[in-house]
Amino acid sequence: MFFHNIGMSVHNAFMTLLVWRERHIKEKTFVIILALLVGIFAGVAALVLKSLIHIIIQGLTSHINIDEGSLLYLLYPVVGIIITVLYVKYVVRDNISHGVTRVLYAISQNKSRLKKHNMYTSVIASSITIGFGGSVGAEGPIVYTGAAIGSNLGRVFRMSPRILMILVGCGAAAGIAGIFKAPIAGMLFSLEVLMLDLTTVSVMPLLIASVTAATVAYVFTGYEVEFFFVQSEPFVTMRIPYVILLGLFLGFVSLYFTRSMNMMEGMFRRLGSPWKKVLVGGSILALLVFLFPPLYGEGYTAITDLLSGHTESIVNSSIFYKDRDSVWWILGFIGALVLLKSFATSATNGGGGVGGTFAPSLYVGCIAGFFFAYFLNTVFGLDLSTKNFALMGMAGVMSGVMHAPLMGIFLTAELTGGYDLFLPLLIVSAISYGTIKFFEPYSIYTMRLAHEGKLITHHKDKAVLTLLKIDNVIETDFVVVRPDMNLKEMVNAISKSSRNLFPVTDCDGKLIGVVLLDEIRNIMFRPDLYEKMYVNQFMSLPPAMVEVGQSMEKVMNTFDSTGAWNLPVVEGGRYVGFVSKSKIFNSYRRVLRHYSDD
Repeated sequence: MFFHNIGMSVHNAFMTLLVWRERHIKEKTFVIILALLVGIFAGVAALVLKSLIHIIIQGLTSHINIDEGSLLYLLYPVVGIIITVLYVKYVVRDNISHGVTRVLYAISQNKSRLKKHNMYTSVIASSITIGFGGSVGAEGPIVYTGAAIGSNLGRVFRMSPRILMILVGCGAAAGIAGIFKAPIAGMLFSLEVLMLDLTTVSVMPLLIASVTAATVAYVFTGYEVEFFFVQSEPFVTMRIPYVILLGLFLGFVSLYFTRSMNMMEGMFRRLGSPWKKVLVGGSILALLVFLFPPLYGEGYTAITDLLSGHTESIVNSSIFYKDRDSVWWILGFIGALVLLKSFATSATNGGGGVGGTFAPSLYVGCIAGFFFAYFLNTVFGLDLSTKNFALMGMAGVMSGVMHAPLMGIFLTAELTGGYDLFLPLLIVSAISYGTIKFFEPYSIYTMRLAHEGKLITHHKDKAVLTLLKIDNVIETDFVVVRPDMNLKEMVNAISKSSRNLFPVTDCDGKLIGVVLLDEIRNIMFRPDLYEKMYVNQFMSLPPAMVEVGQSMEKVMNTFDSTGAWNLPVVEGGRYVGFVSKSKIFNSYRRVLRHYSDD
């Protein structure tokens, strides 16, 4: 009783606070305050995640010799996946994989609502996965975590779905900004990947959340960039043709990465049993990590080595260490990393690990850019800067895989401080993005939802149609008639209805036709036909039927193809109601005003 009274007192005090806020603080001002809080919490979450990963990796690998392979690499990844699967299955009891895709789904289909446990469960699961060698990134989980923080904080203060969408974007942006110390890239992530509209309402909260999270990271970890890079060789315009070729090369690398990931995901879906997935995924990952230790975890050590010019360090702790002085061995080793990273990432996630594809795309880009320059230097005797091309590769593959060229450019520059290479970064990112866009219209994050018709895009009409649900526009005030009713009974039904359309159903409630008032107007005033004509004689088939749960985009396509103004809605053949163009247009205008209100 005592604790119940305390709980009621707290609840009443909070409701009083909400009322006071609504009266004294404007919504736009309060969104800024919430964005600041989201930035702080997401920044702290990013620090916790990075620290946990670092502690686990140091504890497991610090004693491994760099001059030989280690059998521990066959054990750690499998153990990590098993622990993660057990944690997710028996503690979380929810699917928390594919974090960015789930954030997109929440925005598109769930009014930007994310569960409370998403504020911390991805942090724990991904730190275990990555710390034990899972070849994935922490950025997807931190985006999921930040977005959940924004969503739940907004729900606590009873914010509208429009504001929740902005706060989800703030959390995602803050997660990226906090884990990379990259505030501009964080904001661009929400604009390009989550596809939030750039409006006067959204831009300031996104910027504040990103800057706040980055500031938290700077305060606790210092002002050094994530990857140490010194441009020892200036970029000259004579290198532009090679930069253009690099952009094309990275576009196809991005395409390979995306399609090989999709192929592997399809294979794991067909396995069915979760323990089969653990066995197959763990085995593939362990073998790849044993043969190629740079695939262990996020792979940021390999990126740092290549950007700092320590090429031979790429083969540390591998069975190929003794061949580190051979140019061709190094070239083959690096080429294998480009080809196999997507398989290691897919095996990690497919086996039950929790992690994202953000870091893998950075990794593949760096390795691919380095490989491009190293190959040309070796084969054709050129003197291209492998460090510069590795840096450009990071921007190119990220732009291609995520379909986010601006974020790729600014993230690479903020991660490394390589602003002097801004022109080649622009060229590489634009060409890589244009190349993959020709083959893949959607990014690796959005294609799953796009194929299911559940994606909000920058196309305003499609975005609003995605937000509309067929269940909300069904009209049921139609008088139902039976096929064995005579004309007199039909006229009585007409007198009780305000509609000029009548669904005809059988005894099981299945729709078998419709009666249009205009089509029987010439006989409804002839009493001599009342007992002679029946509904089944003058009913007609509808031009099409709409299924419950069908996407609004498909519904509108059906309207366009049939030219109808009203269409019946059925569920398993049973009549439910009608949907009309006028009701959809009214709902469309209402939602459009709601989500475009500045």
